[in-house]
Amino acid sequence: MARYTGPTTRINRRFGQAIFPPNKAFERKPYLPGQHGPRLRRKSSDYAIGLNEKQKLRYMFGLTEKQFRLTFAKAKAQRGVTGEIFLRLLEMRLDNVVYRLGLAKTRSASRQFVNHGHIKVNGHKVDIPSFSVQPGDIVEVRERTSSRQLATRCLEETQFRTVPAWMTMERDAIRGTANREPAVDEMEQDINLQIIVEYYSR
Repeated sequence: MARYTGPTTRINRRFGQAIFPPNKAFERKPYLPGQHGPRLRRKSSDYAIGLNEKQKLRYMFGLTEKQFRLTFAKAKAQRGVTGEIFLRLLEMRLDNVVYRLGLAKTRSASRQFVNHGHIKVNGHKVDIPSFSVQPGDIVEVRERTSSRQLATRCLEETQFRTVPAWMTMERDAIRGTANREPAVDEMEQDINLQIIVEYYSR
């Protein structure tokens, strides 16, 4: 399954929350999409609930189905609580770290920012959005004028966004540091991880 590039408001309405940045259309119609407006639906099966929760998380982080499955398999192979490890792997992706630092307005924008070679990790250019950031890694914008201008503009637009406690951001230097891995309560909270684990365990 390819990465989703369709109408974002439709996805927000489908899940009843702002998976993608909300707009006025979502504020006017926060109910399910469709030409007949809000309607009742039959009770969903356990499989449907698991699929729905999995899709919600996949849309949040903007991954393809293959990327999502591979990340889950990597989490399952490690010792510990699979759901928490899985979400932590997603949070530590370079494109998500760039987004969390406020260097991009959305995760899709941060993925493009990384793809276009604007980011360095520990002094080396990295243009792979799925690159796994490790505790102690320094993520910064390259010295190119175009890169700095883009980053500065984004920082102004996201100045009221709080940087997670597991990272520090030096706005003047346009540089951030991942001090540690995120704790459970510092990651996405609107996801039922257990349902996703059960879905992939079928």
